[in-house]
Order: sequence, then C-alpha cells, then structure tokens
Amino acid sequence: MSWNNDSQGGWKSSGINGGGPWGQGPRSGNQQQPDLEEILKRGQDRLRRAMPGGGPGGLPGFAWFLISAISIGIFGFYAFTFKVNPNQRGIVLRFGEYVRWEGPGLHFRLPYPIEEVLTPDVTKRREEQIGMRTLIGGVSGSTTRDVEQESLMLTGDENIVDIDFVVVWYIKNAEDYLFNIQNPQTTVKEVAESSMREVVGQNDIQPILTQAREKTETSVMDLMQRTLDLYKSGIKIDKVRLQKVDPPSKVIGSFRDVQAARADKERLQNEAKAYANQVVPKAHGEAERILQGAEAYREQTVAEANGQAARFEKIYDEYKKYPDITRKRLFLETMERVLQKTDKIILDSEAGTGVVPYLPLNELTRKTKEGAVK
Repeated sequence: MSWNNDSQGGWKSSGINGGGPWGQGPRSGNQQQPDLEEILKRGQDRLRRAMPGGGPGGLPGFAWFLISAISIGIFGFYAFTFKVNPNQRGIVLRFGEYVRWEGPGLHFRLPYPIEEVLTPDVTKRREEQIGMRTLIGGVSGSTTRDVEQESLMLTGDENIVDIDFVVVWYIKNAEDYLFNIQNPQTTVKEVAESSMREVVGQNDIQPILTQAREKTETSVMDLMQRTLDLYKSGIKIDKVRLQKVDPPSKVIGSFRDVQAARADKERLQNEAKAYANQVVPKAHGEAERILQGAEAYREQTVAEANGQAARFEKIYDEYKKYPDITRKRLFLETMERVLQKTDKIILDSEAGTGVVPYLPLNELTRKTKEGAVK
C-alpha cells in the first residue's frame, strides 16, 4: 500500500476512507502537509544537530531506533484505533461481515482491509417531501414546487385530493439500516406515498379536508412504521406532517361552489329541524291538552248521568210510598231552581199582614247577595 500526499492535503491511501494508511487518519482540509519522507528528513536533520557524534556521515543507532519507534507508534495509532462521535454508532465489519458495534469514544480495531468501520449518524432527523419540492435560492428565497404525480390521490368516494406532506425519520438500528435496505431515502419516500394513498383511499374527501387531518397523519405514520419494520429497515418514523390538503387546482373553483351549496343545504336542513323542534312539541302538547279535556268532560258527564240516574231512582222509590208529598216537593224544588236568580219578590196573600208595601225588597235582596259573594 503506497502513501501519497494529495493536492488537497491530508493522508491519501488506497484504503476506502481516504485519510491514513488503512483508511483512517487526520484530515486537515485545504492545509498543505509535508509527506512522510519530508517528516523523516527533518527528523534526521534535527537529531544530527542535537545528538553528539552526529554528522553528515550518518545517524547513531539510538536515533534511528527513536525515529522508528515514533513512526511505528503513529502508524499503529491510526491503524488500530477509530473514533465514534456522540451522534454516531460505530459498525465494525471484518472482511465485509458485521461483527459488532461500538458507542461514542475511542476504540480499537484491526487494520484495513481486515476490519472496516462505518459510522452512521443515528441522531439526525431526516425529512422526505412527498408531493412537493423546496427550492432554495432566487429573489424571494426558498420556494415550493408541486409534484402532481405524487400529490394527486383518489379518495374512497371517488374524488381526487391534492396532498403535500413531510415525513421526519431517523435511524433506530444502524445494523439493519446499513445492510437490509439499499436506498433508505427512496424506500422511506415510496413507503410514505404508498401509505398515504392507502389511508386516503379508505376515507371520503370531506373528512380529509376538514376535521380528520390529525387522524390521517397518525394512520399514515402507523402504517409506514409497520411496513418499514416488516422490511427490517432500522428506521423510525418520528412524525408525518400534512402541508397542504386541497382539491386539484384545475377544479378547485367548482369544488368550492359544491362546498358552498352543501353548506347552504346543511343550513336549511338545520333551520327546518329547528322549526320542527319548535312546532311539533307544541302540537303534541295541544293535542294532549285536548285529549285530557275530552277525557275529563267524558268522566264528568258520565258521573253526572250516573248521579242523576241514582237520584231519580231514589225519588221514584219515595214517590211510590208518598205520591202527594213527593209531587209537591218536586214542584217546590223545581220552582226554587227556576226562580232563584230572578229579582221578583213573591208574597203569600194569606200572610199579607206585617209587610211594608213600599219597602224595596228586591234591592235589599240584591245587596245581600252581593255582600255574600264578596
């Protein structure tokens, strides 16, 4: 394996990761670094000047030993160690086969090509846009472009709805993420679109446009997670956010007219129901009052008839025993009922003494009756 100094600085090798003799090592961006021969040459010059006996003829054995030990130590450090950052997980491969994982920190490994280390970021939240693309730049900053082949979906009541949404996900199992799926971003995107189409196809358009947005997000997230777990993808869906839920732009005017007509229909139906709720109970109450009045009148009439019949039978029994007395009593009672509301004063001619002829008896009688009423 040859080591070279590339034009950008840093170690360059035939290893997979660039930097370091076995694919690991420091990188310094664009800063120019001396190559190994330059380092050794400078070290030799310094040792010649620092150590007694050194000269142009060569170096003492101790100097060569010290240089070799330092070089071996540096090479061994980069060849047998690797670093995992706090946001990463170290996946160690031995001859391409997964053997173990390491957490954050400094760890040992066998040099490349025996062992290779992959360090995916397991804390980063990634986003996938379905039905739209955010374009950064331009005079007005970032803009959004619709992708109709992704956003137009068929609902359960055979309407078409235009849905843009965002899926947020992260890595929950680095081993499955690296080895079970080939293109994670494309997989997440296709699973998200398929899940949204399935959920939308099972519901009518009206709830999706209004009160069922949160329910739709939850259903899509659950369906996506089940599908990705079935693939053993090692991906966790964090959330699904609906950005736009509208009818297609070509028919949105007609759709709004239909919505307005539907709203008017519901308003009129509600007004009719309110009027019915006001009139029907009143009619039921009036009918019940009439029925109860008729029932009371019937009971009263039947009771009076029964009473009259019983009274007639009693009088008839008395009449059979005492006909003359009974006829006279009936006559007097009848005249009493007939004349009790008249203002006439009838005096017995045989009792004519002791009555003042000009005394207004009728007025006295009326005043007496009025006083009794009060």
